[in-house]
Amino acid sequence: MRAVLTKIEQASGLDRVGDRLQRAVLATLRPQWLKDLLHGVPLGHPLHPAMVQVPVGAWISSAILDLMPGQRRAATTLTAVGTASAVPAVVAGLNDWAALAPDQRRVGLVHAAANSVGLAIYAGSLAARLTGRHRLGRTLGMAGLGAVSLGAYIGGHLAYKQGAQVNQSISELHLMSPGWHPLGDLASVPQRQLLTREIDDVSVILYRHGDDVTVMLERCPHQSGPLGQGQVQEIDGHDCVVCPWHGSTFRLNGGEVVHGPSGSDQQILPTRIRDGVLEARLP
Repeated sequence: MRAVLTKIEQASGLDRVGDRLQRAVLATLRPQWLKDLLHGVPLGHPLHPAMVQVPVGAWISSAILDLMPGQRRAATTLTAVGTASAVPAVVAGLNDWAALAPDQRRVGLVHAAANSVGLAIYAGSLAARLTGRHRLGRTLGMAGLGAVSLGAYIGGHLAYKQGAQVNQSISELHLMSPGWHPLGDLASVPQRQLLTREIDDVSVILYRHGDDVTVMLERCPHQSGPLGQGQVQEIDGHDCVVCPWHGSTFRLNGGEVVHGPSGSDQQILPTRIRDGVLEARLP
């Protein structure tokens, strides 16, 4: 499976299908508030992994009930719950997928295909159960569980091997040594402009607004975009930095994510002024 997934990552032939699907997703999910909701911006982490718990949990439970006598009605109900709840989970997943890198989109396309096959099989299982063909419904249910289990395995590769929709910047905290690190004289930090500095080879951005100075990790949590090259915009009364790569937006006074595709906040470092020198340290 590892070799197969590596080949999928490199299968540029999938881009023809993936590029068309990406354009369709971006054209359909146009409102920013909807994209932010599906990315999980209000939660502070991606929404899709949380949403899949409902259909997967319902389908696994229905499979267990199918092995027990006298549980046809309960198994049918759980099959219906899983099938219905999978639809919004698919929409959230497509929204995340459309903002990924090409190699991630290839694996994500196969992940989506496996889950789509599983969903179609479960829809057939539900139809069979509702028309009294419970043996066929059980058989299709087990087949559907196999398909979505394969999709889950591929999704694990996408998240944990390829790093899709995980915080790309937080690991840099482990590269910083403990203690306070000088970043230069406070007087040299201009008002309301982004500056880039380094702490133990880790890039951070500085932003001064009045007497307040923010020190933030520079790598965007979404795809490691250079926030230091981003634009500063005022949104709802807060100065925010917009990633130049995919538009993820973070408040400069707290690091909270305002707009996706990032679903994670950006890390802010504690600061202090000592003898006129700005210093920062690990949280």
